[in-house]
Amino acid sequence: MLCQRTLKSVVQAVGVGVHSGQKVTLTLRPAAPDAGITFRRVDLPEPADIRIDAQAVCDTRMASTVSPGGDPAAPKVQTIEHLMSACAGLGLDNLVVDIDGEEVPILDGSAASFVFLLQSAGIEVQPAPKRFLRVKRAVEVREGEGTALKWARLEPHDGYKLSFEIDFGHPALDATGQRVSFDMGSGRYKADIARARTFGFTKDVEMLRSRGLGLGGSLDNVIVVDDYRVLNADGLRYDDEFAKHKILDAIGDLHILGRPLLAHYVAYRSGHAMNNRLLRALLADATAWDIVTFDDAARAPAGLAALAPAW
Repeated sequence: MLCQRTLKSVVQAVGVGVHSGQKVTLTLRPAAPDAGITFRRVDLPEPADIRIDAQAVCDTRMASTVSPGGDPAAPKVQTIEHLMSACAGLGLDNLVVDIDGEEVPILDGSAASFVFLLQSAGIEVQPAPKRFLRVKRAVEVREGEGTALKWARLEPHDGYKLSFEIDFGHPALDATGQRVSFDMGSGRYKADIARARTFGFTKDVEMLRSRGLGLGGSLDNVIVVDDYRVLNADGLRYDDEFAKHKILDAIGDLHILGRPLLAHYVAYRSGHAMNNRLLRALLADATAWDIVTFDDAARAPAGLAALAPAW
């Protein structure tokens, strides 16, 4: 049987939120089979639980933010996509995330630190079948026209693959790889995707900070780009790091579904808002998907039975 996964032990990290600039402690705990991933705001007089699903997303400006039932007035947790991406990359189904603030720490700006944390805790195989959401018919969302066009689509696929194209019309970004395709069954998430960092533009810094955003951003956790070049002294980690970070974000945004996908995600200039719209459009059409398990792990799509070593 292809089984669900959780953590073997508790692990903790401390960092700052990239937007809030506030110090926050994150404690990752094992959870029971079929519990899913739950964020728990432990800093509140009455701790608030936020069970992850597509309807829990309440804000997608600059990051994916969740709250109970997607209520924008309820307690929330911001910038969950990098941690969710790491969970998807390691095949984790069940997890409790205690957090004593409103924003997941940015750490180094990628998912690599979260992968390290999760693997340090150890991965426990659970005696329950992993339940995949299999896309049976293509679902697409689109926005804008001409140079403003952006779209995202989920297509049937025997496995889980993601293809993304960026187009920022910026000399520093245009000089790097614009298109990335990544097969989750390759087992190379940690090596090929997880280290890709978030990025931002100096021209946007003033606007962001006037809105109370980007207060924790620095060259230590963001690729910073001026009008012509990357300002980070160590340059890029991948030749196509910008496009790979968009794949990393998409993996995290799609894992908010609450189940691993069997699908091919294809997108052009998509972002957090469009990724969540795509999930909601998929779930709204009951003929476009079903839930599948694999009694025999050998019959699962190649690579998905061993997304990461379960040590």
